[in-house]
Amino acid sequence: MKRAEIAVTVTDWVQAEALVLPVRTEVFVLEQGVPMEIERDELDPVCRHAIARAPGCGAIGTGRLLPDGHIGRMAVLRTARGAGVGGVVLQALIGEAVRLGMSELALSAQIHALGFYLRHGFEPCGEVFIEAGIAHRAMRRTLGGVR
Repeated sequence: MKRAEIAVTVTDWVQAEALVLPVRTEVFVLEQGVPMEIERDELDPVCRHAIARAPGCGAIGTGRLLPDGHIGRMAVLRTARGAGVGGVVLQALIGEAVRLGMSELALSAQIHALGFYLRHGFEPCGEVFIEAGIAHRAMRRTLGGVR
């Protein structure tokens, strides 16, 4: 799969749910051991959801943008990792935030993904913390002319 073949749409929960839940379940619940009751929450219906697809595939990656500017639930299927899917999803969410007039984004990055977010203009803030048994670090990015 080539990065140019990856198509990303940003939509509401009604359109996204059936496509993104299998990706999130595979990555967070099955791979990382996050309990389903933590992975699913009441925020999905108020978020904008990015859905990455490749030719001949269903959803291969996803992420969500909360109304307060937090990005979360970034997930890419194991078989699609290393092809730029996460970057395309993140860029789509950043674009949506700009479209919505947001001035800053925030996220909680799993420690292994810090470099990925640094490459996309996010800066770490605060100390490492544990969420769902996984080490994370808060990160922020100002919008408007930054990378």
